[in-house]
This record gives sequence, structure tokens and C-alpha cells, in this order.
Amino acid sequence: MEEQSQNTVLHIEGMDCANCAVGITKSLQKSGMENVHVDFATGEATFYLVNKNKLTSAIKDIQSLGYKVVDSKVKEENEGKLSPIEKRFYFTLPFTIVLFFSHMIFNHEFIINQPLVQLIICAPVFIVGILQFGKSAFGSVKIGVPNMDVLIFIGSSSAFIYSIIGMYTYDSHEAHNYLFFETTATIITLVLLGNVLEHRSVKQTTSAIKDLSSLTVSTAKIVGLQFGKEVITEINYKDIPVGAILQVNSGDKIPVDGEIISGDASVDEAMLTGESIPVEKTIADKVIGGTILLNGNFRMRAESVGNDTTLSKIIELVKKAQQAKPDIQKLGDKISAIFVPVVLGISILTFCLSYFVFDVSLKDAMMRSIAVLVISCPCAMGLATPTAVMVGIGRAAKRGILIKGGNTLEEFAKIKNIVFDKTGTLTTGEFQLKNITCNNTSEQEVKEILFQLEQHSSHPIAKSIVKALQNTTSTIKFANITEEKGLGITATDESKNEYKVGSYKIAKHLTTDDTHNVYVLKNNQLIATVDLADELKSNVKESIASLKAAGINSTLLSGDSKSKCEAVAQKTGITFVYSEQSPAQKLVLIEKLNSEQATAMVGDGINDAPALAKASVGISLSNATQVAIQSAQIILLKHGDLSSLVEAHLISKHTLITIKQNLFWAFFYNIVAIPIAAAGFLNPMVGALAMAFSDVIVIGNSIRLKTKRLR
Repeated sequence: MEEQSQNTVLHIEGMDCANCAVGITKSLQKSGMENVHVDFATGEATFYLVNKNKLTSAIKDIQSLGYKVVDSKVKEENEGKLSPIEKRFYFTLPFTIVLFFSHMIFNHEFIINQPLVQLIICAPVFIVGILQFGKSAFGSVKIGVPNMDVLIFIGSSSAFIYSIIGMYTYDSHEAHNYLFFETTATIITLVLLGNVLEHRSVKQTTSAIKDLSSLTVSTAKIVGLQFGKEVITEINYKDIPVGAILQVNSGDKIPVDGEIISGDASVDEAMLTGESIPVEKTIADKVIGGTILLNGNFRMRAESVGNDTTLSKIIELVKKAQQAKPDIQKLGDKISAIFVPVVLGISILTFCLSYFVFDVSLKDAMMRSIAVLVISCPCAMGLATPTAVMVGIGRAAKRGILIKGGNTLEEFAKIKNIVFDKTGTLTTGEFQLKNITCNNTSEQEVKEILFQLEQHSSHPIAKSIVKALQNTTSTIKFANITEEKGLGITATDESKNEYKVGSYKIAKHLTTDDTHNVYVLKNNQLIATVDLADELKSNVKESIASLKAAGINSTLLSGDSKSKCEAVAQKTGITFVYSEQSPAQKLVLIEKLNSEQATAMVGDGINDAPALAKASVGISLSNATQVAIQSAQIILLKHGDLSSLVEAHLISKHTLITIKQNLFWAFFYNIVAIPIAAAGFLNPMVGALAMAFSDVIVIGNSIRLKTKRLR
């Protein structure tokens, strides 16, 4: 168990299907836990612990259902070892093989085929079945969420009890016609086999988190002083303090987030950003924990450690994203909730109709009823959506695309409009000062005004101006500096002169020339204009064309002037242009587009945050402001290349297709298989095998999404 404040994680063993997760969820909710999510694939239950005193009783309730709560360290130690389900399968297999082939190879008089011997061979398998399925079945019924184990337990127990009755009712010559010990053993062993294959397959759907977690280091080299001399010692990753000086050498993984204070190097950031080209880093550059130093060496100051590192936050985001259910899952959940009672009803009806109406023998009527129980598979419906979501979000994460939830995948797959901000989204945001035109003032004064005021804005244009003028020395002292979203920055100097730096909107009452990037006003007089050169990001034109080919309309929505916006739209192939828009106007437009068709918004600034939150899907870039990132549902870590936006849409689209395929198979399998079993055309043992592999087919289809060609 892991506990941080009141957010708690329990590691649970023994879940066989998605319905088991539903049962544990209800149990925790009854115990007073909030925001409960139980993940069958990872074996984790996460919830908000309202009252710490209730945790012990909650764990006891889970264990009373037939599951085991283990410590995280125990879980790590068990990695790579045989799981309990595998041990039980390998234990039952020899007994089942003997029973299964005994009637084929030997006659009824042979000792192995004697009723008492058959009972003795079957008993260990039946006991394992009670331990594996019986306790879970009774627990699930107790909380009102009957799971698959109910069907398996009733089916195998019916065959076992029927065999014992036949054994004591008839003499040894007739008894073999009423012995189905091999049916009991085969059902239990084949379902165990299905569970083994299912667990191994499900592990592959969660590989993204494991791959990301593997990027973390166990130790780091910390620089310190000992007896007045500098020494480098190893320190556990979890013990690295903020501000520590770390030594990183060629080939090392960078331990935490921080800033280089000496040295330079080439760093591979591909796993986090999707960018395959190494990034050159030098003094004052930021580095990300988990990335790999390819060449060179440096010393860095630790700034974000433990759970605050970029990698830790990404892992947590991916985990939370895999918990969020898309709307399409509601259909599967509703059917799964009533599935077991319905199947039990069909099984009883099958027996009654067969024996009392169609005059089928008691033995055959019993076998038909059991076949209905063991052929049915609620797990396939329960696994259809979460396994596909895990693989889809995992594939996106490996490509530098963070998607906040399965519901986002579904929404983004249905998008018909994508609205783009201009600066920093379609363009690089790395502006170069092209020209400063002054009116009745010196260029030096304008540079001082720009350098000081633009430091108070996070807009890409402001950042570029500050970078370009970083060597400027300023003598003007400003006060009352405020930024108004979508307009610019206002300040006053010691002489009470008022200054404004911003877009054309602040100067449109003074000039009709809207072709400049920045306007500088002093006491409501235009004293300078600034022209900047900005380039389009990589693959913007190709990405817009790909979105159009997919039937998605592209719209440019910006606070910049009409002429600049139209110039960018012409270069990129964007059809619709809305220029000179304030944050409030952007919000109104997004609401209008959303009311017509599902709309996504791509932006990176504070002024984009309301529109990002209002859109069906908000998409932000990793170099955006924190407000924009928090408002978005998709974050593109590879912010210099918009092709990842197209990839995000393709992954979302194909994940939704995979979910629909899985649900179709789950429904189709049960709709076809149950009538066949009820009609007597299916042996219970064949039914158990078919049921076991139906789950594997669903999971296998989800795993296919890992390497599936998307275009």
C-alpha cells in the first residue's frame, strides 16, 4: 500500500476480469472512499481517503471478497515470478490431462476410469476451483455485482455434484454414463489458462508506463565538500535535495530536472518529446530528468526532484489518463452489470426447456445448461474499452503526445473543426527584431522601454524581444506595471508618464497602419513601431493538408492584425481566418463552432486558456504557459513540429475504431455462442476453451494498436 496525504493506492492480487474491478470499486465506495478507480490491468486501486481510520476495514472488505492486498515492495519482488494464477494452472494441469484422456485411451473397466479414482483425481482441481472462483463468486454476489466467477463456479460445481450423485445412485456398470469429473476439471483448468493468457496479454497494454518508469535512475552523482576538498559520491535518486549539484557524464541518464551550471553536451530527449535529433545544451540551459546525455559532460543544479520532475508528472498524467472512461464504455459497463444474472436465467431456462419440454435426457439437459454458463464471457465486454485506451494513450505518450483520458481520445476522434492560435502555435515564436521605427524619440529609449516592460509578459513575442535586447542597459524606472490579456502592457515612470506596449489595438485610434507587430505609446502618443520576423513551424502546411484530407476544417483565430493573419493562412492553407480577437471574442467563437460541430482548439498563451477550456478538446504545446497546459486535454511535447497533432488525431481515431471492433466481437461472440450452447451443439469443455480465448482475442486486438499503421 502507498499513501500520500489522503490520496491512497492499494495493490491488489487476484482480479480475474473487469467485473472484479467493478466489485472492488463498489466495496470501497461503501467503505466511504471517494474518487475510486480500480484498474484490473495494473492491479491498482486508487481513491481519496476521507477517514484514515476506515482504511483497515476497507482492506478487510476487499480481502473478504477473495482478493489480496499486497505492499508495493512485495509487488515489485513478485515481478518476474510465477503469479498465483499461473501456479494454480500448472498444479491443475496434470490432473486434468489424466482425466481428459482416460476415457479416450482406456476402457470403462480400467482402474483410472473407476468412479472413486476419478473423484480422487478431480478433487484437487475442484478444491483449486473453489479457492480461485468460489470465494470471489460469493464475494461478488454479496455486494450485488456478480462476476464471471459466479458462472464458472456454478458450471464446474454442477458437473462435480452431478457426478457424485451418479456415482452413488447407479452401479459401477452404469455410473460411467453419469460421471463428468473430467468436465469439471477441464472447465476449471481451461478458464485458469485463459486467465493466465489474459494477464500476460494485459501487461503488454500497460508497457508505456513501464517504459517511462524505466527512464528514472536509481542513483546519481552528487558534488560535495569533505575536509575542504571537493568529492563526488553516489546518492539515491529519492534522496536528491533541491539545489544539489550533480555530475552527469556521457552515457548517463539525467537524474532530475535542473539547470546546467558548467559544461556542455548533446542530450537525447526522444522518449519525452518524440524529437529524434539530439539537443545541444550548455550553461544556463534546462535539462529534463530521464533524458540521456549522449556526448560531453556537465554539472547541473537540481531544481525539481522526486514527484515534481517532468517525468514523474508525465507518468502520473498517463496513469490518470488511462483511468478516464470514454462515453462508449458506458454501453459495455451497463451490459456487463446485468450480464451474469441474465446468463444464469438463460442457463436455468435452457435446462427446463430441454428436460421438461423437448424431452432431452437429464444428463444432456444438465450439459446444455452448464455449457451456457461456461461459454458466456462478460470479461470480453469489460476489457474491450480499457485495454484499447491503455494502448492508445501509451502509444501517444511514447510519441511525445500526452492525452488526458480515454474520453479525450473519443472526443478528438470525432473532431470536425480545429482552431489554431497563430503566434507560438503555427509559427515558431522565435522572433528576430527586424526593424524599429521611431517617432520623435531615440531608438535607445524605445529599446529600454521594450526590454523592461516585455519582461512582464509570457507571450512569445515578448519573450523574443527580451531575448533580442538582453544586453540593453536601462535607466528608466517603471512602476504600476500591468498586463491586459490580448492588448499589451501598461506602466508609468517616475515622472508619471504613461507607457503602453502592445498590439495594434492599443494604437488603432492613432494610426490606420496595422502591419507592425508591436506598437509603443507614451502619454497616448505613438512613439515607435516594431517589426519582427517569425517563421512557420515544421510541417505546418503538410499537417493542415492532412487534417483537411481527414475532413477537418482548419481555422486561424488570433489577436494579431488582419493582414498578418491572412498572410499566415495563405502560407499554411487555412480556410477560415478570425483576426484581432480578444480572449472574450475567442471564447464566443469557440462556443459557436462547438454548437455546430465538435471543435478542438490549439493554443499556447494565457489568453488562449478560456478558449482551450471551452473547446471540445483543448490542445496545448509543452512550451506553453502553465495556465494553457492545465486548461488543455492534449499536450504536444514536440512543440516545434505540428505533425504530432495529426498523429494524435490518427491515434485517437484508430483507438475508437479498436474499441468498436472489440465491443462488436464481445457482443457477437456472446449472441452467437449462448444459443449454440443452449441448443446442445457445444460441449462444456469446448465452451470453456472458447470463453478463455474470447478475452485473449479482445486484448490481442488492442495490442495490435501498438504497431498498427495509422495512415
